[in-house]
Amino acid sequence: MQSRLVAYLDSVKSRDPAARSRWDVLFYPGVWALGLHRFAHWLWEGRLYFLARLINHLSRFLTSIDIHPGAKIGERFFLDHGFSVIGESAEIGNDVTIYQHVTLGGTNPTTGEGGKRHPTIRSGVVIGSGAQVLGPIEVGEGAKIGANSVVTKDVVAGSTVVGIPAKPVPVEAVHYSPGFMPYGTPCGEDCDPVRARLTELEHELDQLRSELKVLKAARQPQPKVKSA
Repeated sequence: MQSRLVAYLDSVKSRDPAARSRWDVLFYPGVWALGLHRFAHWLWEGRLYFLARLINHLSRFLTSIDIHPGAKIGERFFLDHGFSVIGESAEIGNDVTIYQHVTLGGTNPTTGEGGKRHPTIRSGVVIGSGAQVLGPIEVGEGAKIGANSVVTKDVVAGSTVVGIPAKPVPVEAVHYSPGFMPYGTPCGEDCDPVRARLTELEHELDQLRSELKVLKAARQPQPKVKSA
């Protein structure tokens, strides 16, 4: 138990440059919210719904993080800063990082559809602050969701999506921090898919102009050489 706690604190510390020690991490609201959720989820699985909800409300009061007791969360989950909402049927894999003001929301309950209503987040995913991931979609392993993005469709494993609605970044997303991208948002290049596409079109247009110039030059009549 102690070794698992130490490993968890170290995993959080490795993703947060502001953490000076394990003691710093131990007082993070996300750590407390996860610990209380583990207990609430155990009660929920035992059909002690009232007690599970009671722990859930206590956790939300103390940490400003609302994790439904029914949500399934894997190992080494890091919720930085807090103020986030995770729905009942959400599933989160291992080594997932979520920043503040993120919602893992469900579909409209008026449709009468029960069961799976919230996202499935695979291992190694990073979700930036303010992002909204909605519906029973799947975010593939190692994917990154940029800050303030709205995701309503499946995200391919290893990809980076940004915008409203979220779209894949058409440029290489590895920048000054290879291996882990804080806030899931590329900062070392133009990550706007529309602007990036416009840049590609401008480049193609320049190439066509150069080729057209060569063709025009080739079609120009050559001066006749007088014979001696």
